[in-house]
Amino acid sequence: MKKILVVVLLMFFAVACKGKSSSLEQRVSGGADNEIAYGDAVVEGTIGEPTILIPMLASDSASHNVSGLIFNGLVKYDTDLSVIGDLAESWDISKDGLVITFHLRKGVKWADGVEFSADDVMFGYKTIIDEKTPSAYKEDFLQVKKAEVLDKYTFRVTYEKPFAPALTTWGSLIILPKHLLEGKDITKTEFARNPIGLGPYKLSKWVPDQELILESYKDYFEGRPYIDRYIYKRIPDPATMFLMLRTGEIDTMGLTPLQFTKQTETDYFRKNFNKYRYPAFQYTHMAFNLKHPFFKDKRVRQAIAHAIDKSELVDVVLFGLGSPATGPYVPNTWPYNPDVKKYEYNLEKARQLLKEAGWEYANGDGLLHKDGRPFKFTILTNTGNKLRENTATIIQWRLAKIGIKVEIRKLEWSTFVNQFIDKKRFEAVILGWSISLDPDQYDIWHSSKTREKELNFISFSNPEVDELLEKGRRTFDIEGRKKAYFRIQEILAEEVPYIFLYVPDATPIVSARIKGIKPSPIGISYNLPKWYVPKKLQRNTLEP
Repeated sequence: MKKILVVVLLMFFAVACKGKSSSLEQRVSGGADNEIAYGDAVVEGTIGEPTILIPMLASDSASHNVSGLIFNGLVKYDTDLSVIGDLAESWDISKDGLVITFHLRKGVKWADGVEFSADDVMFGYKTIIDEKTPSAYKEDFLQVKKAEVLDKYTFRVTYEKPFAPALTTWGSLIILPKHLLEGKDITKTEFARNPIGLGPYKLSKWVPDQELILESYKDYFEGRPYIDRYIYKRIPDPATMFLMLRTGEIDTMGLTPLQFTKQTETDYFRKNFNKYRYPAFQYTHMAFNLKHPFFKDKRVRQAIAHAIDKSELVDVVLFGLGSPATGPYVPNTWPYNPDVKKYEYNLEKARQLLKEAGWEYANGDGLLHKDGRPFKFTILTNTGNKLRENTATIIQWRLAKIGIKVEIRKLEWSTFVNQFIDKKRFEAVILGWSISLDPDQYDIWHSSKTREKELNFISFSNPEVDELLEKGRRTFDIEGRKKAYFRIQEILAEEVPYIFLYVPDATPIVSARIKGIKPSPIGISYNLPKWYVPKKLQRNTLEP
């Protein structure tokens, strides 16, 4: 069974290996100027900041990026895209795929010095499936029929039905310290802002809206990280962030397309920084609130799709660093269906569909009307994300050509998510999904996942999609799964609950003084504990 899952993952990621980096992979030359050393600090510029540092309670990328350095799962992905152990040293899978027995690492300690054990795995599992835990990620763990602690270092789970993502889901279960959290409400505990983990870094300081400082955990079970401190500095404006990169106040950031293609193509940046480019497993979309009266008719959603030129968005917003999206999977990966219905840019077709849906020009104001109401709606997105802001502006301009007035409202991230997305107080939003390494998207599209804090925030409901989601996760046969996901994409293309806009490339930049970075299909940060700065190049000293 383990081999089957690995083969599936390799097929899924084959295309990612084609990603190109604009700099050569850094290597240890053995010279004195490039010797591995401990010390220094890396400062990353970030638009948003975490909302909470217990990952099972967070849905934003900032929270997951930070907590990913503090916590571990049982398994993880290796650079060849196979599944390897993390807190689990090894595992056995029964012939029918229903039972997984994890053999845990021994001698691993929490950052407070207490030894990690199978009781902590069980505690994390019980916490996420607890009905009182407001987590959008519990569905995968509800598939477990029985969980058992066999001894201090052995944890076993038994599934009632075949569950294709079973092994890899245990990479996303956040193991929690039972000795610190037992009997406490994790939604109210101070642990959420002052966590104790097993990962390579531990929280040192968090100044809201300014910076978050992680300090290396010197007893980390895979070895002390070479970089002493990893600092997230919140800078809401990308232009300001870029200036701080230029002056050396930060060491790394994600470049905008303009910055990647134009502003860093200078001798200074070539000498002092390394840029990377690779396919990102994410997509940007415009989502409709399907409970809103304007968007209940799929002809309206289809019309808006025809009025948006996706190629224009890729060229103008991404500067060509990406590709148009047609569904919830990255092009050229095995679950991606290349033959779904596509909405070419066609204003006449858009007007025809709107007319069929009852929208007519009236009152001489240049807008469509129906039942005495003009077609006006607001697109919400988050502040600081220029790509989404520019995307919204172009869509606003395009929809004006078919008699629809769009207003754009930008909100601070935590307010956007907590007060508008979670409470369904929106008409349309422009957002992005970082998609799972397994193609199962039950949490996003199943009709049972529409409650507050869950991921089907648009209230999408389709019985056939519900059935196909079940089929896709209940077979280990890749062709059977592929058939289910292809059909799901066909339905989404017809129903248009989202307008899938584009798949961007990831374009990080890192100071050249930082060595040990090895690009892979899963990005560059997977081996962050192995990054280092040679002594002669260090500039941020950690005082004893």
